[in-house]
Amino acid sequence: GRSAVSLRKGQYVEFVLPAPANAITVRYSIPDSPTGGGITTPLIVTADGGARTTMTLTSRYSWLYNQYPFTNDPQADLLHPDWWITECSCVPGATTPIAKPFRPSHFYDEQRLLLRRTYRAGDRIRLTATADTVIDLLDSEHVAPPRFNPRAVNVLAFGADPTGRRDSADAFDRAIGRARHGTVYIPPGTYQVNRHIMVDDVTIEGAGNWYTTVKGHGVGFYGDAARNVTLKDFAIEGDVRERVDADQVNGVGGAMSDSVVDGLYVHHTKVGMWFDGPMTNLTIRNSIITDQIADGVNFHTGVTNSRITGTFVRNSGDDGLALWSEKSADAGNVLDHNTVQTPVLANGIAVYGGADNTVSANLVADPIREGSALHAGSRFGAQPFTGHLSFTGNTTVRAGPLDLNWKLGLGALWLYALEGSIDADVRIDGNAFLDSTYNAIMLVSDWPVREQYGITNVHVADTRVDGTGTSVISARSSGHVTLRNVDARNVGAVGVNNCGSFGFPATGSELSLEDLGGNDGGWLQPWLLPNTITCDDHPPVVPPPPPASW
Repeated sequence: GRSAVSLRKGQYVEFVLPAPANAITVRYSIPDSPTGGGITTPLIVTADGGARTTMTLTSRYSWLYNQYPFTNDPQADLLHPDWWITECSCVPGATTPIAKPFRPSHFYDEQRLLLRRTYRAGDRIRLTATADTVIDLLDSEHVAPPRFNPRAVNVLAFGADPTGRRDSADAFDRAIGRARHGTVYIPPGTYQVNRHIMVDDVTIEGAGNWYTTVKGHGVGFYGDAARNVTLKDFAIEGDVRERVDADQVNGVGGAMSDSVVDGLYVHHTKVGMWFDGPMTNLTIRNSIITDQIADGVNFHTGVTNSRITGTFVRNSGDDGLALWSEKSADAGNVLDHNTVQTPVLANGIAVYGGADNTVSANLVADPIREGSALHAGSRFGAQPFTGHLSFTGNTTVRAGPLDLNWKLGLGALWLYALEGSIDADVRIDGNAFLDSTYNAIMLVSDWPVREQYGITNVHVADTRVDGTGTSVISARSSGHVTLRNVDARNVGAVGVNNCGSFGFPATGSELSLEDLGGNDGGWLQPWLLPNTITCDDHPPVVPPPPPASW
């Protein structure tokens, strides 16, 4: 992990196919233009020494700069000159000007390509650069032939243009109206749509997300208190290059109860899928969401009994998957068997308040800034946590990064009491925290409220920690944690960094640990219990060895 291949003009990198494949996805980075806005450059793809084609790479959707909500202009002055920044430990507007470009980020983008035929396991795919190009990875897969549905209402019959030259939005509306709560079929092709398509009690079905693409600026499929919607087997390709939070330019949005999103590919929108409750019983499954300016998926305000499963999110510009209980609680939701990779900002999976939500059997890797892999936060105006919150059977890889503003290492899983205490039943069971840059688990109350809010009723069990740069648990909060069968090895510093709420009373830290047995690896020494103060926010970071079989 955390490596890439840098190619000059004429240089190449080869990938050996691990299984038969007829399609590839290339994640890459090429330079921005001097004034922002991006460039294009060809990348030559050669399959098995023979068939040759060209991908046209672009940086139009990458390279953001500056402070939130960021800009495409590398020479822009600070968006918030009155904000304190860590680079100078100052407020630049009052002291020192910044160097430009300031905080470049979001370097990568990705592109997909259907090959001309199926290649065998062991065949080679060569990528040859025509200009400076960084290749992060190549994904390969075997894509099934396009699917057809002759019984459905076909958008072509209503004037939709599969070449993408003419806008097809009105044709889509006419087809939906004719379907009369049945199925609308979108054949293979690229369809230009530059606004929302409103859906209710209808199925919209493509030929497969490698074959049917709905593309445009402002494209999205939205429900207005809709029910019985199915969106399946097509791609949504947006044209969002800058974050404007007020813009409703998400791939899927609104409210859709008793509905299913299945097999979509959502690319270059603001948020892949943003739902505003009240709504219930939505399932998102088997979908791919990449290269977003903001979140991958957000269940916002009163989304209940809904599920995200088998979905892949990469290179989101905010939380990969989020439950945000603003105004009313998200409750009874399950996020399971998803993969979230390299969120550029914020967390892989985040839960902001709510009741009885479960995050299970997910893989989250390589969070980058102001967040980590798994997060529960009393913040952003969220309703309190009630009932239970379960993190079960998840795996995090190379998480627990440095927080740029705090200058502190986070945990691969971090709990944050900012606007209220976290006192629901928090269950952290059966997880694996691998190769954490700093800590495996962190509990923190924000400094101004550290004596007001705490984190209690946290239970960690049947968990393995393989490699931390610093501690297994870092506590900057009052509260109570129970520990059972937590095995840890390759721990870079003291097993528990216990600062409590920084009152440093003679009786010990304001956070106590309870050893329920089976905590192996020597990290939880008896002298640490129940609340020995071991506060060191900046211990030397010891890079752990790669994880190995337990």
